Amino acid sequence: MKVTKPPKVEEILIEHAWDTVLNFVEQFLPDTKQQSLPLKDTNISADNSEIEIETSTLIPNEQSKKIELRIPEKQTWNDLKKLYTECYDLITTHKTTDEKGRYLYWDKIKHKYGKQAEMVWAATKINRLAGKKKITDFQNHEFSFCVPDTMQSLLHFIDKTCGSHMMLSDGFKLPEADKKTLMMEESITSAQLEGAVTTRKVAKALLHSKRQKPKDKHEKMIVNNYRLMQKVVELKNEPLSIDLILSLHRIATEEAIENQAVSGAFRQTDDIHIADYDRNLVYQPPKCSEVPQLMETLCRFANTNHDGIENSLFIHPVVKAVMLHFLTGYIHPFGDGNGRTARALFYWFMLKNGYGLFEYISISRLLNQAPSKYAKSYLYTEYDDLDMTYFIYYQLDVIKRAILDLQAYVERESAKLKNFTAEIAQFAERHQLNSRQIEILQTAVQDKGRTFKVKDTAAQFDVAENTARADLNRLATLKLLGRLKDGNAIHFVALGDLKERLR
Repeated sequence: MKVTKPPKVEEILIEHAWDTVLNFVEQFLPDTKQQSLPLKDTNISADNSEIEIETSTLIPNEQSKKIELRIPEKQTWNDLKKLYTECYDLITTHKTTDEKGRYLYWDKIKHKYGKQAEMVWAATKINRLAGKKKITDFQNHEFSFCVPDTMQSLLHFIDKTCGSHMMLSDGFKLPEADKKTLMMEESITSAQLEGAVTTRKVAKALLHSKRQKPKDKHEKMIVNNYRLMQKVVELKNEPLSIDLILSLHRIATEEAIENQAVSGAFRQTDDIHIADYDRNLVYQPPKCSEVPQLMETLCRFANTNHDGIENSLFIHPVVKAVMLHFLTGYIHPFGDGNGRTARALFYWFMLKNGYGLFEYISISRLLNQAPSKYAKSYLYTEYDDLDMTYFIYYQLDVIKRAILDLQAYVERESAKLKNFTAEIAQFAERHQLNSRQIEILQTAVQDKGRTFKVKDTAAQFDVAENTARADLNRLATLKLLGRLKDGNAIHFVALGDLKERLR
């Protein structure tokens, strides 16, 4: 992963325009070295090639002097006009985004435009500078961002599809079992993104069984992440504070932390070096002595109402959630666990601002599919004057794809449940089965031999154990589940011929 730093706009413009502008200015220079003399009389030559100016010196008793200013030759005027036209055309052609609405970094522009790349980059940057919003809260770190039309479109899509309700498709309500499965997905893939080596099947079995303990650090990381997501939901109405951040980090890294770091504590050293896959240093975080103050600033930033009314600066809540993700990673306050904590703060802010569906949307799964793009979006910002727009665009695209994935999942599950409910409609009506019992039967049909435990079923549907036991016993009495004794406990088993029994 190689990312080159972009050239400076002022250097490009000086290199491109210097000769033309200097030649123009030189032709204006007078023959005398007299300077700052007030104009008294002016005569223009017949051929308009020279201007004769009579001046009076500011020094008392000094005689008037005449100096001659040359009018630049026509070719010089043409050169200047050509330069102006070139710059104007570039600035009006190459906007903040390209013709496809993409916010391109320097390396993409360099590849696309070849010899003209530097001037295209300068024109693009000038347009971006004109529309950028500054975040000046963070001491010597001045961040900025733009909100082009294509970003507005992404934000509109997210607003339109991610309300706080769970009625997602034709009145279909996401079943409790699916909610838990989706919440597990973020916990698992967030851990995998940080290096955990565990299959989804093993990880889900681990999270489904409350009695089973993690075997190693990888499994512990997954369990921690699941607890972390639950904690984020619990704290969504709290203001951001140092204590809240440290508590999230403590949960995320308990017995699963490296680099001799301490869970729930800021780093005390500066031996944090972020390198690429070739071990080249690509980023050096702020010094540990700066971390407490920067994190206090982060809390103030998160708690400030950027609605454009109380505060003159408007920041869309989703953009601000992404910024919290980026800024936590940029400050890198911990010796380990920065990524997990940063993503937790993203979810916390989304839930806090009414985007309830994000309790079940996994961004880490998509980040894990292309970790180099995730890393590049950080570097683009770092290398291009702390312009966070690159990271914001990348994250919004990930969010959109995650929402579409959830919608597809819900549509599939909705169709399955409708088909299954239709198949057993007469049976369910005759025996007055409730919605929980129908969900249990649907799972049992798909997973023959599965064991249903009272405690797990109660947790799945968020009901009392007596209610879960009654549901399972009812299905067993109807001979739709088998009973299995395990010591003093009774478990229930999905039968192999359940479909035939339901008919």
